[in-house]
Amino acid sequence: MVQGRSHNQKDVILNQTIYGLLALLPIILCGIFLIGLQWSAKKTMPIILVVTAALAIFIWDMTLNRVSSSIIQGLVITVSVLWIVFGAIFLLNTLKHTGAIAVIRAGFTNVSPDRRVQAIIIAWCFGCFLEGASGFGTAAAIAAPLLVAVGFPALGAVLMGMMIQSTPVSFGAVGTPIVIGVNDGLDKAAISAQLAQEGVQWGEFLQLITSQVAIIHGVIGTFMPLFMVMMLTRFFGKNKSWREGFAIWPFAIFAGLAFTIPYVITGVFLGPEFPSLVGGLVSITVVVNAAKRGFLVPKTTWDFEPQKNWPSEWLGKLVVSKEDITLTLSDKKMSTLMAWFPYLLVALLLVFSRVFTGFQSLLNSVAVDLTSILGETDISASFSPLYLPGGLLLISALVAAAFQTKKPGSALNSAFKESGKTVLGAGFVLIFTIPMVRIFINSGINLSDVASMPVASAELFSGTFGNVFPLISATIGALGAFIAGSNTVSNMMFSQFQYEAAMSLHISPSLIIAAQAVGAAAGNMVAIHNVVAASATVGLLGMEGATLRRTILPTIYYVLFCGIIVMAAIYIFGFQGPLAS
Repeated sequence: MVQGRSHNQKDVILNQTIYGLLALLPIILCGIFLIGLQWSAKKTMPIILVVTAALAIFIWDMTLNRVSSSIIQGLVITVSVLWIVFGAIFLLNTLKHTGAIAVIRAGFTNVSPDRRVQAIIIAWCFGCFLEGASGFGTAAAIAAPLLVAVGFPALGAVLMGMMIQSTPVSFGAVGTPIVIGVNDGLDKAAISAQLAQEGVQWGEFLQLITSQVAIIHGVIGTFMPLFMVMMLTRFFGKNKSWREGFAIWPFAIFAGLAFTIPYVITGVFLGPEFPSLVGGLVSITVVVNAAKRGFLVPKTTWDFEPQKNWPSEWLGKLVVSKEDITLTLSDKKMSTLMAWFPYLLVALLLVFSRVFTGFQSLLNSVAVDLTSILGETDISASFSPLYLPGGLLLISALVAAAFQTKKPGSALNSAFKESGKTVLGAGFVLIFTIPMVRIFINSGINLSDVASMPVASAELFSGTFGNVFPLISATIGALGAFIAGSNTVSNMMFSQFQYEAAMSLHISPSLIIAAQAVGAAAGNMVAIHNVVAASATVGLLGMEGATLRRTILPTIYYVLFCGIIVMAAIYIFGFQGPLAS
């Protein structure tokens, strides 16, 4: 009997390994095509969709009906993503035609002509705030074209935009990755019963996870602005120098702390809804005032080479000409506050729509809801054009045109034409990318009764690493975000798995779930559909591999640092927490 059981165990392990490797196949192929062969996402993603669908039908035994419903679900989500991208570009193009971009650019130049300082203020401070308000890649979609508008190369702007898809993301969209991702990703009833035995309530457990996420991010994220400017000077500077970026380290660390200190305090004492919002607001105020006064800013100003010397791969189709960014007499009459007003309005509308339920309900009253697609009860999708950031960006563009120019019709018409062209290119890629993601995620219900593709790949990792699992728990979170393009979805996919892994190793489940959430935030930097969406806003489609080859560096930094912190907390400092036996 014992021998038979041992054979069965071997068969189970072999099966797990095979399924785990097959589940990783679409991800491996993505890496080979996009990064290794430098193919465009336009060429890569249709192949990956076919491979994923074939695995789903022939290996996972998903029904054709379930695969089809997952594809339809993916297409509805694609419309939502494109709507956000369109809104971001449309607002920028409107401001270009009203003359506001010229005023904004002049304002940034007056704060500091140093491109490193500009990157920190626009991408890090303003981007973190936007992420806190809206999430879902909106920050990159707004920050990237704004950076192009002030004179950054398109590829550099996308890189900066993608790097802010890290520290603020766990508390993006007013805490959605924790409030929905972790909360709904765990078996609340079973865990609550276990917690009750230790006299701990569910709310306390979730707040402990929130605090741990905030502290880990706070440590790692403090260095992100420095990492950003070093990447900027290394890949887009005349001298290709890391040192030129490092030269601004006092100011960069200061900007990091200006965000992370209020961010951690808010996370620990107020919960998951406001850390990124509060951190973003404080950092904008503190860092802009510091830069104006020259506080910790290097004496030597750093700038890009003249645009005529830039390689063609740096340039996107979002053209911001000299005329668009040079102040004319009519622009000079526009105040800085008026120029910025549309972005401030977006931020206010985002916060109001996420905090006030009455306003939220009003915006959600216009929606397309698809429930039980093709009879699959657990597969649904909805599109709320007013509630999504795209609708709010559109409202802000209309307000901008009304108040900033005497020819609102002309500005809006030109902006609409320019923005429509940009979105069409992104649409083609995302039509394949997001349905692939949905098949991946929905593969748990199948005729073979095997774990879903994400869980199969995660089980492969946990089985391979054993006691050093805490070192790679963040990497599993990042893998989920790479696949799904969302911290929230990664948390929903893997939180329960991370909990089970922690319980089997008798280590703190809250800390391992926190590592999952931090890793999932970092994984947004390499999430394909986020790269496509950000690239689309600056008209840089086809260069996704070039972006991914660079954003993989900060992603590795993030998950490795997180893994070391969690390992140290468990095995050196002996942190246990509830349910750790």
